[in-house]
Amino acid sequence: MSTTSTLRPRGLLRVRRPWRLAAEAAALVIAAVVAFPLYWMVISAFKPAGEVQSDHPRPWTLHPSLDAFRRVFDQQDFGRYFLNSLLVAGVVVVVSSLIAFLAATAVTRFRFRFRTTLLIMFLVAQMVPVEALTIPMFFLMRDLGDTVPGIGLNTLGSLMLPHIAFSLPFAIWMLRGFVKAVPPALEEAAYIDGASRGRFLWQILFPLVFPGLVATSVFSFISTWNDFLFAKSFIISATENSTLPMALLVFFKDEGNDWGGIMAASTIMTIPVLIFFMLVQRRLVSGLGGAVKD
Repeated sequence: MSTTSTLRPRGLLRVRRPWRLAAEAAALVIAAVVAFPLYWMVISAFKPAGEVQSDHPRPWTLHPSLDAFRRVFDQQDFGRYFLNSLLVAGVVVVVSSLIAFLAATAVTRFRFRFRTTLLIMFLVAQMVPVEALTIPMFFLMRDLGDTVPGIGLNTLGSLMLPHIAFSLPFAIWMLRGFVKAVPPALEEAAYIDGASRGRFLWQILFPLVFPGLVATSVFSFISTWNDFLFAKSFIISATENSTLPMALLVFFKDEGNDWGGIMAASTIMTIPVLIFFMLVQRRLVSGLGGAVKD
């Protein structure tokens, strides 16, 4: 009995091993295909101008140069654009996460009329293309500017408000699973021990749902940081309130595009996203795992 039991796993291991190697090889190929555009962007940023626009492009350079980065940092107000993007993305992440946490708690823990209808509306809001709502939102921001200061056109508020609205449906649906996974017995035990509803919400429920908040914040940060459509549509004349994607327009010229500058600016734009992802990657994995379990 012991001999067969020890031989059988080995036999199974020999049968499955080629399939496992094939799966790992396929994963490496897919990862290389996905990462190649990022590699090409970075290597093009370090290439001299003659190699970037060469008729025989090569995926390497023997003469790396920082001229493209110098041209990027020599652009007027580039640092201001960077800070504007950081401010808009940070406000969107914080505000949308807090609102989504409270909303997910409400639709999960409380029973009220039209709760199912509200959840379906969240799904419908995700199905509508952003491009189809840009023009109506333009007029909405124009009218809000007459009544609410700091939210009208040519302000950073006109970029924050739409991104918060578009981030909420996905965040609420994702956090709903995390709130639902917390057993009601834990809430009852907290009330028996004398904890108020607010204390249970922020000191017990919030830490348990925090991995889900991190996962949703990554998507909110990336979509806001890389936004070009709203920045181009809502920031018309106040160039001091432009964001980083707008800085790329400087390198698109009638006499010829500066592809080295475009790649260098795109590389600089990618660095904060990578840093943010590295800081939250552990929480992100556990957060996505919790969402899949639900």
